[in-house]
Amino acid sequence: MKKLMAANWKMYKTAGEARTTAASLAALAAEALPDDREVLVFPPFTALSSVGDALRHAPGFSVGGQDVYPAAEGAFTGEISPAMLLDCGCGWVLTGHSERRHVIGETDELVGRKTAFSLTAGLKVVLCIGETIEEREAGRLAEVLERQMATGLAGVKADAVPDAIAVAYEPVWAIGTGKVAGPPEIIDAHAKVRQLLVSRFGEAGRAVRILYGGSVKPENAREIIALDNVDGVLVGGASLQADSFSRIILA
Repeated sequence: MKKLMAANWKMYKTAGEARTTAASLAALAAEALPDDREVLVFPPFTALSSVGDALRHAPGFSVGGQDVYPAAEGAFTGEISPAMLLDCGCGWVLTGHSERRHVIGETDELVGRKTAFSLTAGLKVVLCIGETIEEREAGRLAEVLERQMATGLAGVKADAVPDAIAVAYEPVWAIGTGKVAGPPEIIDAHAKVRQLLVSRFGEAGRAVRILYGGSVKPENAREIIALDNVDGVLVGGASLQADSFSRIILA
């Protein structure tokens, strides 16, 4: 199973800036990319084509969209369809990122619709789940993960996994705060996610990649990636610079 090293550039970088970063990233990491690593970049929508062009000839690199709407087309101002993402060269899409849930206000049910529709349309999906600090302190980690997994994967058929699905556990309290869940906390959460995947998909659930996303940096990436049930990382701020993210990729 290849480790999936994913970069989420969020609302940063113009098309030109993104192209430059992607080209530098490919140059830094491509020749030294281990056989057990796969790299995935989620740029803003306006930079999808330019990043795709920059990474087109970089083996092991893919591009994805940060969000999607669960419809083929229609009067949905400001939204983007799976076909549009595919047309820009995307192979993946993020669903359920904590900022979509907690800043934009997306419901668990909408996340589930996006996940299932994207898979049907031919995109692979990184489904994001995770608890807030209030939920963790109230001892509700297992409850939150179970709810988000159940609704997020409700329309996903077993034959869609493991190749087309990855799950990113992102403790909301550790995103952009500089805080990082310690190894025991990551191991515990990822074990719970694995158990839920096996319960939902049987043996196929053991091969679904589980990513950790919570203030991952070059300094802690090696330790995190070495933990049980950590099959990659979803990186925010530390992925914005090619040098920083390449060090994480190669950790």
